[in-house]
Amino acid sequence: MRLSIIVPVFNERATVLEVLDRVAAIDSEAEIVVVDDGSTDGTRALLVERARRNDRKITLVQHPVNRGKGAALASGVGRATGDYVIVQDADLEYDPADYRKLIAVVDARQAEAVYGSRFGGGRPNMSVRHRMGNRLLTGLTNVLYGSSLTDMETCYKLLRRSLFVELAITCNRFDVEPEITAKLLRAGVTIHEVPISYTGRSFAEGKKISWVDFVMAVWTLVRLRVSG
Repeated sequence: MRLSIIVPVFNERATVLEVLDRVAAIDSEAEIVVVDDGSTDGTRALLVERARRNDRKITLVQHPVNRGKGAALASGVGRATGDYVIVQDADLEYDPADYRKLIAVVDARQAEAVYGSRFGGGRPNMSVRHRMGNRLLTGLTNVLYGSSLTDMETCYKLLRRSLFVELAITCNRFDVEPEITAKLLRAGVTIHEVPISYTGRSFAEGKKISWVDFVMAVWTLVRLRVSG
């Protein structure tokens, strides 16, 4: 199985190079597609230099302006060539060492979709606000779609690339997470979950998701259920 790792980036100058180092250390044969989503803090210059030095290992896609995580994922998947795609945020909240857990499920069960659950191994290291928000959104997903997920909002979604393309995602912001999940469940795809580690950061440290994204996630889940 050849893996494509999609890394959406927006203003992550302090962490993005370490993330890329960790990703490259896990699978030297993996394709890394980095999408700079209009960064303005010097991130882009770092990525251009890294791509120049590792021209055959990193594909760099550049958005002239910030369009959102969903738009970045769409651009990244459009450039990916691997059999499977996994999403890697450019902060240090998720550990690429956990890829192996998700890949093992694909190998053992020929799974099309595997999620890394931050709630699968106990209480994750995140704020009470974000923990409650994640629980509510995942609970709503389970009620609307008859699923039994523990972490719908997780970044670590490992999907067969052709399936990801078929989803034809349209959400541009963080509402891409419920869009992916809702469309998978509507299509009857079984989503497997494995526990992963997680170290959340605060808004002061650069966390970007807000209450507006919570509202948009609820709307996306309801809209796709009704329209389906």
